[in-house]
Amino acid sequence: MIDIVTIILVVAGLCLFETISSIDNAIINAEVLSKMKPKARNWFLVWGLLFAVFVVRGVLPWLIVWLATPGLGPIEAFTATFSNDQRVINAVESSAPLLLVAGGTFLIFLFFNWLFLEKKNFGLRGERFIYENGIWFYAIVSILLAIIVWFSLQINPMMAFAAVVGSTAFFITHGFKQNAELQEKRLLSGNLSDLSKLFYLEVIDATFSIDGVLGAFAFTLSVPLILIGNGLGAFIVRELTIRNIDTVKKYIFLKNGAMYSILFLGAIMLLDSFGFVIPSWVSPVITFGVIGFFFLKSRAELDGKTKGNPRQ
Repeated sequence: MIDIVTIILVVAGLCLFETISSIDNAIINAEVLSKMKPKARNWFLVWGLLFAVFVVRGVLPWLIVWLATPGLGPIEAFTATFSNDQRVINAVESSAPLLLVAGGTFLIFLFFNWLFLEKKNFGLRGERFIYENGIWFYAIVSILLAIIVWFSLQINPMMAFAAVVGSTAFFITHGFKQNAELQEKRLLSGNLSDLSKLFYLEVIDATFSIDGVLGAFAFTLSVPLILIGNGLGAFIVRELTIRNIDTVKKYIFLKNGAMYSILFLGAIMLLDSFGFVIPSWVSPVITFGVIGFFFLKSRAELDGKTKGNPRQ
């Protein structure tokens, strides 16, 4: 059982991580919604939110835990973290390394893809150099996967398979995201119906939410807490989409904060999967610290531009 302070800290960390990691999603939503009629726009913001929270961010983590822990039934998979049943506890403990190594591999690949290949505002020394040598991304992640698989084989061959599944999931979702960027341009420049745009927004929301769902397992394996934390984050993202997306865009290093958080969360998941004991408060504290650092860095940059003396 986990105490109330830890629960609050975990939910707050999940909410912040979901919000910051979904900024790109919010920007896409705002741009597509601006080209839609009010009725369709309101439908997405109301019913789309319910779908995003309860179906994507509720069903997906529950389904992952259930599939990763075949010894549990559907109800037990949902309530496992709060159970005193030793059989349930043992089942979760035995399957947790598989889930964690898959999710950790996915997040590490996601970070290095951003670091090497994605256009960005350079927030730390060395980022520009790495971006200019982006071809090394494939060599780096291939070597990392080989190392993870090698050490996994020493413990449990299924962990090695889970690591490969994590890398496969990354490349599949990355392909969907790249296609989404192309489809966004077609949607904004074409005369497609609002129904087509709604369908596109729901699909892209589900795709972008995978990062947040897998990252959530670095905070907790509790499906109810993931649902609450990620659900609150999804609600905040919808509010940003409606009201403050232009303001959010001005904080140019928030995406950097999200990606470095993903690096730390992926590392925590990998360490945890190999038996290192990581207290449950570590993930939210690191998330708040990293995102807070880049928020302040963004604020300083914004203040410098306001005063007419931007940092070089």
